[in-house]
Amino acid sequence: MAGAKPPRAWQRMLSGRRLDLLDPSPLDIEISDIAHGLARVARWNGQTAGDHAFSVAQHSLIVERIFRMMNGDVSADWLLAALLHDAPEYVIGDMISPFKATLGDDYRSVEQRLQRAIHLRFGLPADLPAELKRAIKQADRVAAYFEATELAGFGHGEAARFFGRPRGVSADALMLDPQPVRAAQNAYLSRFEAIERSRYKAEGR
Repeated sequence: MAGAKPPRAWQRMLSGRRLDLLDPSPLDIEISDIAHGLARVARWNGQTAGDHAFSVAQHSLIVERIFRMMNGDVSADWLLAALLHDAPEYVIGDMISPFKATLGDDYRSVEQRLQRAIHLRFGLPADLPAELKRAIKQADRVAAYFEATELAGFGHGEAARFFGRPRGVSADALMLDPQPVRAAQNAYLSRFEAIERSRYKAEGR
């Protein structure tokens, strides 16, 4: 219909920012909103054991820890990239892989635009180097294996078929007990702030 208004494509955040989902600006992204949202988004569609949902915030902390364990002495910038690897999900939620495949390119394009804006907001390259992306993805798959077997009811053989069998990392080294929302949110913010302090120190600020 002529003159019809386009559908609203922005979301108001608790920080007061309005984030345009189709054309996100780095200026409208705040770490407080990311931590708040990720701590309230459940991994595995909530189908995990425990009294609390296993949140994307907690998953992100585990991935960053595994990334450190597997890659030794890497820069604080790359640690931040690992921590933020699922940051777009504070807006679009965590869809399981089979559903992402069904949605196809439309979902991926929104996710990629958000990820680029998030990277720019925090001083990272909009598009990460391919080697770094592969290393973060490897850590992500290790985390998924342990989440699947410890929390989501997968057998070890089944999880190995989907995610590969981890080497050099054990579940004992990871914080896999699902945390209350506020604890996961605060832990995410605390780790972000620690990485930022390392970045400033490395730059001689």
